[in-house]
Amino acid sequence: MALEHANDTTFDSLIGNGITLVDFWASWCGPCRMFGPIFESASNKVSDATFVKFEIDEANRRTPAKYGIRSIPSILAFKNGELIEARTGVMDEETLIQWIQELKG
Repeated sequence: MALEHANDTTFDSLIGNGITLVDFWASWCGPCRMFGPIFESASNKVSDATFVKFEIDEANRRTPAKYGIRSIPSILAFKNGELIEARTGVMDEETLIQWIQELKG
């Protein structure tokens, strides 16, 4: 499944159905740049979850503030629009996919 890209305006419409993982990141963040390809690769392997990237920048402050994003990368997991779990920092693809399977169970 392809990655979706969200901003403050589109965020709510992208997290409403099933399991959705959102990667809060910034282009200037080294760990975020390391995690980006891992997140994208997992999105191509897990077809029954939605993967969304949300770049934190000057124009998109409302959503990160709403969810208390203080460190990036932060990966938030939603189920039908409700936040169910959050993790901060880089994780490898195997760990990410295992986490997604746990969220489904």
